[in-house]
Amino acid sequence: MTIDLGRLWAERMTVAERDQSFPDSEPRDAATLMLIDRAGPKPKVLLGRRHQSHKFMPGKFVFPGGRIEPLDRLMSAVSELHPDMEKKLMERVANPSAELARAIALAAVREMAEETGLLLGVKRDVSPASPGEIWTEFAKARVHPDLGQIHLIARAVTPPRRPRRFDTRFFTADATSIAHKIEGVVGPDSELVELTWVPIEEATHLDISTITGVVLEELAARVAAGMGHHLPVPYYFMIAQQFFRELL
Repeated sequence: MTIDLGRLWAERMTVAERDQSFPDSEPRDAATLMLIDRAGPKPKVLLGRRHQSHKFMPGKFVFPGGRIEPLDRLMSAVSELHPDMEKKLMERVANPSAELARAIALAAVREMAEETGLLLGVKRDVSPASPGEIWTEFAKARVHPDLGQIHLIARAVTPPRRPRRFDTRFFTADATSIAHKIEGVVGPDSELVELTWVPIEEATHLDISTITGVVLEELAARVAAGMGHHLPVPYYFMIAQQFFRELL
């Protein structure tokens, strides 16, 4: 089913987000991870505030994330994607493959490590095989990424004719999946200057992008529905000035 999102996504967009005066480009595959703490009476999410000097969303609160890198395809994991999630990750993709699906999920884990210092997974007595770069920190800490802990919440493609376009998959994992922390990653001279745990309903009142607010609502709905992998995943996109939400 496809639903016009004019009253939800489009009407919330700021003037800057509506500006489609840029040369068009193909969206790049990207991944974001929403870490959630459900230990208390109200589920909380981890958000980071971007440095004011950044050209892309300066000063805004964001979920750690970024585009897929080649090494993400090579990193090992202690468990693989749930079959339902793997299937959804391969829908509406030009060249679908299980390799791409796991690389997208691993990119979310890597970006969390790079931007927050939090390594998600399972600690073991032996180190995982590492292809290099930030994944070396997982090997040092003996932390194995655990793809079975990750849930797919939403997918969104940046509208056409924006300066940067991404085909972003929004994942979530529980705070209990934090296996190690690298100190000194977040600070005044880093990409993220601070981290904060905020109840989901309060997070929507922070300085966030429109799509971040929309996906936070999807996360709250998923938590209320029990977080099952079988649940449909909303896919947000724009065609011919129309905003849509399709369920994968």
